[in-house]
Amino acid sequence: MSHISVMLEPALEYLAIRPDGIYVDATFGAGGHTAAMLQRISGGRVIALDADPGAAERAAQIAHPRLTFVNANFRELSRVLSGLNIPSVDGVLFDLGVSSMQVDEAQRGFSFSKSAPLDMRMNPYEGRSAYDVLATASETELADIFFHFGEERAARRIARAVVDRRNSGRLPETTTEFAQMVAGVVHRPGHRERVHPATRVFQALRIAVNDELGALKGGLNAATGALHEAGRIVAISFHSLEDRIVKQTFRDDERLQVLTKKPIGPSDDEIGENPRARSAKLRAAQRKAS
Repeated sequence: MSHISVMLEPALEYLAIRPDGIYVDATFGAGGHTAAMLQRISGGRVIALDADPGAAERAAQIAHPRLTFVNANFRELSRVLSGLNIPSVDGVLFDLGVSSMQVDEAQRGFSFSKSAPLDMRMNPYEGRSAYDVLATASETELADIFFHFGEERAARRIARAVVDRRNSGRLPETTTEFAQMVAGVVHRPGHRERVHPATRVFQALRIAVNDELGALKGGLNAATGALHEAGRIVAISFHSLEDRIVKQTFRDDERLQVLTKKPIGPSDDEIGENPRARSAKLRAAQRKAS
């Protein structure tokens, strides 16, 4: 599936890009938002970050003289800007969650639509894989992951099943095997599920593997600290856990003025063109005068 940038025009509108400004795309992905930013600057600059090493090749294809790509998680934004001798910026964009390319690359293990190793790391060369988490975490730790990061009501039963399978030497090693195991635990006979029973558990594991919520809190704080007066942060989230952190950060940080009293959603036309945009929520805030 070709990648379509989610809520592209609203994001650019809230960033209020100036031709001579410096902007950060904190989640480069396929580069759609970055390319659109570059079209709106002349004397400015765009700094693009992505934790996925594969994004470097996609950034090289843009080959724009005013683009700088850095292979880094957005929680490292302060270090990145310091290394580039950039004291402050005019805007930062966060397009959160897993990218469509990562989902579509079966071997990355983000999806159970095809059999693949249980990996789920944004950077496949760093940290523990999803299988490592399943193989080492305690039953309580697993239940907490499934409940807090996936809002899964059957978290305890699924955690117990994982530990039982692990103790018997039959821990699933692939995405499809694990999805089938979860479905066997939570499926209600005669009840037709609207979404696959393993969806929330896969989300929870991915968030835990990549410490996505911790990274988001750190990234938002770093972005706020890097903004010029009247500089803006725009964040596009795809599930309630991310959106809650963005909402609370924008509301509680005294350095920021909220620009979106309620989250902005995609238009019906965008949802029709790109169903993956359906759950997107956009929030924006502006740095107050000091």
